[in-house]
Parts: sequence; structure tokens; C-alpha cells
Amino acid sequence: MKKTSIYGLTIEELTDFLVSNGQKKFRAVQVWEWLYQKRINHFSDMKNVNKECVQLLEENFTINSLNVQIKQVSQDGTVKFLLQLPDGNLIETVLMRQKYGLSVCVTTQVGCNIGCSFCASGILKKSRDLEAGEIVEQIMHVQKHLDEIGQDERVSHVVVMGIGEPFDNFTNLVSFLRIINHAKGLAIGARHITVSTSGIVPKIYEFADLDVQINLAISLHAPNNELRSQIMKINRAFPIEKLMSAVKYYLEKTNRRVTFEYILLQDVNDHVEEAQQLANLLKDIRHLSYVNLIPYNPVNEHIHYKRSTKESILAFYDTLKKNNINCVIRQEHGTDIDAACGQLRSKQLKQAR
Repeated sequence: MKKTSIYGLTIEELTDFLVSNGQKKFRAVQVWEWLYQKRINHFSDMKNVNKECVQLLEENFTINSLNVQIKQVSQDGTVKFLLQLPDGNLIETVLMRQKYGLSVCVTTQVGCNIGCSFCASGILKKSRDLEAGEIVEQIMHVQKHLDEIGQDERVSHVVVMGIGEPFDNFTNLVSFLRIINHAKGLAIGARHITVSTSGIVPKIYEFADLDVQINLAISLHAPNNELRSQIMKINRAFPIEKLMSAVKYYLEKTNRRVTFEYILLQDVNDHVEEAQQLANLLKDIRHLSYVNLIPYNPVNEHIHYKRSTKESILAFYDTLKKNNINCVIRQEHGTDIDAACGQLRSKQLKQAR
């Protein structure tokens, strides 16, 4: 029988499992405290849990199903982990030090089928979704890393922006969010969690209807259909008009601000003209929107794209500001350790061939 990660169970699911196997209901809370607060590596480390319960868990679940293959530390404190899944696939997780705390960027899929032309993650097609426990374990590896180096710090923020399209793995994504947000688990506040999507419109509506305070980010990268369809294939299925209707539904339902991510590609989408188009697109929702301008990280597979010049970036930023659009130029992290998502994984797979 294949064992699954214990981290993939919500506390309700763990309670049901234990009770259905003859254990008391309170055992679930005990187990969760050992997993998330004391961060054990073996079920046998749970000192106040009876042997029958420990044996039951050992027979059905694993704790450490992911293995760290490579750990890279940047000069700015960013740490990138290359993790191996039980089936041998490789994924990436990144720890970033921000002014507001420690943020972890997690991966939701092995590869990606969205096919954005500028993205290193999409070079390798999706082979499977990650299970909820495999996503949670990424954070546990980072937290245990912090414990091991003796820093009394905890992961305070999570961004679901790693390899893959989170909304293409919606069920496991939602379980993951509920697990890390739970007060008895990692207790990461909903407003400290951000999920990014390239624009799977039906799932934006579904996400809005969850009625949670988790932040939503939209990978936009172009202000009109012609340009967006050239660089993001998903726009052919869900054009900007449908995307913006879904975003407005989300805003009405949650009253939460939406972040629009915009990677600046030299002489592609970085002109003042596109900046003005973007300002026009967002003018009706500017009080609940925020633009994150991202300088492009070139990768060898995409040599036809280049980073926008500093002058172009500033002109784009100034145009948005003049139109009263809230925006910021993203601070870069880990540029010396294959900063672009998917680069480290791609490099390792090439070397293995």
C-alpha cells in the first residue's frame, strides 16, 4: 500500500481517520501539535500519543517524503531548495527574506502546461499535480532548515508562485491553504498568503466563492488581447475581457485587493503605450488593485527576450503613477542563484541527461 504524506490531511480529515480506527478525537490535535509546532521527523517522537496510534500512523503515512537535493544560499539571504519527490521528480521552493518577515514561494505542479513564452518553468511540460501534503512539506522543509541553523524565526508569509499553475491543481491547493492557515497548524494568516494565477477564469470565480481572506495575484503581463495572446497562450481561452469580469466578481465578493503581476520584456510590452493601456484597463478598480512590475530574468532557452532598460522601467512606472495606479517595481531576490522560477530544476535535469 502506498503511504501518503501526513501533511496532506486537514485536521478534520485526520480526526475522521483516527476516530474511524478506534482512536479518541483529541488525538488529532495532539498529532498536529507534534507535526507543526514541535516539527518532529518520526511518529515515534510523539511522547504523549499511545503506541497504537503511532503504529497506525506509521502504517499509513510518511512524514518526510521529500528529500533536499540541493540548497543554494544567495548573498541577500534568499535560499533555494531543489527537492526530490518520492517518484524522483524535482521541484523548487524558495525562502525569501522580506522587510515584513520570511516568505516562502511554493510549487504546485511538476512542470507547467500554461506555456507562457517567457517562463522557465513552462519549458518542461506538466507531468503531474503535487498532492496537498507535498506542497505543505515544502514549507516544513524550510521551517526545519530555519530550526537547524539556530534562528528563532518562523515562516510568516507564503506565495503560491512556484512551478505550475495553482488553479490547475485546485483541490490540492485548497487543502494546502486550509492546512497552513489553521491555528493548530502553521497558523499562517490568510492575509499573509498569496495565490497567483495566469488567469483560469472559472477557478477565479470558484476561489472567490470560498469566502477566504487569502490574497489573489493575476499574472497579466500585457494590457491587450493581441499582445497577451502572443506571450501567454491561456489568453486565447480566457481573453482579458473574461479575465477582468472574473476579477471584478472576486473584488465584489471579497473586497480584497488584487495584485497584477507584469513582467517587463524589452521592446515587447514595456512601452509607455502599454503602460497607458494598462492604466486604462485598471482605472475602474484602481482602489482595489496593485501592479507589481517585475524586471525580467533572462534564461538561455528564451534568448529572444531581454530585460527592459532601467529607463523603460521607470517610464512605465511613472506612467502608471500619473494615472493614479498603485504600483511598485519588485525587489529582486537571489539573482546569484538561478533566481528565475524553474531555472535550477531545468539545469539539473539537463545535467542528468
